[in-house]
Amino acid sequence: MKKILYALAALIIAAALLMLGAWLWTPGDDAGPPPASTAVPAPAQRVSRGAYLAQAGDCMACHTVRGGAPYAGGRIIRTGFGEIVTPNITPDVATGIGSWNADDFWRALHHGMGKDGRLLYPAFPYTSYTHLARDDADALYAWLRSLPAVRQQSAPHNLRFPYNQQWALAAWRALYFRPGVYRVDTAQALDWNRGAYLVQGLGHCSACHSPRNALGAEGANLSGGMLDGPGWYAPALTFGPGAGKPAWSQDDLAAFLKTGVSPHATASGPMAEVVRASLQHLDDADINAMAQYLRSLPAAAPAPPYQRDVNAQADAFLAAGARLYRQQCVECHGENGAGQAPHYPALAGNRALSQDPAVNAIRIVLNGGFAPATAGNRRPYGMPPFGHVLSDAEVAQLVSYLRSAWGNNAAPVTASEVNRYRAVPLDQ
Repeated sequence: MKKILYALAALIIAAALLMLGAWLWTPGDDAGPPPASTAVPAPAQRVSRGAYLAQAGDCMACHTVRGGAPYAGGRIIRTGFGEIVTPNITPDVATGIGSWNADDFWRALHHGMGKDGRLLYPAFPYTSYTHLARDDADALYAWLRSLPAVRQQSAPHNLRFPYNQQWALAAWRALYFRPGVYRVDTAQALDWNRGAYLVQGLGHCSACHSPRNALGAEGANLSGGMLDGPGWYAPALTFGPGAGKPAWSQDDLAAFLKTGVSPHATASGPMAEVVRASLQHLDDADINAMAQYLRSLPAAAPAPPYQRDVNAQADAFLAAGARLYRQQCVECHGENGAGQAPHYPALAGNRALSQDPAVNAIRIVLNGGFAPATAGNRRPYGMPPFGHVLSDAEVAQLVSYLRSAWGNNAAPVTASEVNRYRAVPLDQ
């Protein structure tokens, strides 16, 4: 038995070494960073540009603990492999990135590699940031160098074996990562390319809106994905014809990104935070470029029609949900589910009600739906929580009814599904 175990261990190590070698010897599609002379102090214009890019990338969301010093790190990102603790990226020499030069920073963004040569975990989305232009990376670096230095030691990650091993991370990168800058698609307009650059790169939209395999690698790009830590579903970012009922217009999608509200939907949960802290601060040209790119993405193939059970028990279940809707929801969303745009979104044809899993609809009924306060929506309307007045079974009846009414056709949910999402994860 020991010989078999030793042989298996040897095979695993050999495979890891082979993948590491493949990664090390397979070049990316760029020539690497310019000389270190680029690390000279940047002018005020570069710092200002970096501040804008930091908001576009929503860097504060991960690198600031609620109530803590900005960008001093310490936020815990919970994954299926353990906990990642975000580092201090203020210019403190001892505990932050004060000893880094511009090339060190570029390598972190572009190659996913720290100043000391250690491989970084892709919870830091360098798989997206690798697409950034060097000028933008240098502007971000210049702005971070302008921040107040905060002396706060970065805590170690808490990951299970073997995910806490550099050789395992090297093997993952051999399978799933190659550095490469964004390449302009000459068949597309300049605005489309700008939108693609922001979505694919600094915006790192695929980090949330793409499915992940068992090893945490992103799957079909922007086709939707579950956020394990927050317990929300990030829907597919396909907004062209056939992707929704009805298709989103350029103006509607731009308004949603900029303000958090549109005739079709209201941003809630993690997306509301993204709009509030990041997207609302982008200029209109960049917002419209992102909307143009997202609307060009091919719509996902429609799911096969749900075959609803026709029996007395199923009918009674949905009838109970209809009664709850008339008692609790009809005043704002209307008898026909048309809502009152933009403050009370339509439920008829609402993508959030048709997606699987149904976690977002469950969470909003339980905990309420709160649009972000933005410059374009200064006094947002909110939906009150019903988790304190409705049981798990009643929430299941209500959500199942919403998923079956006014042309919606999605599977019902159960009381056990509701109970799974009743608890709200603590935000670090």
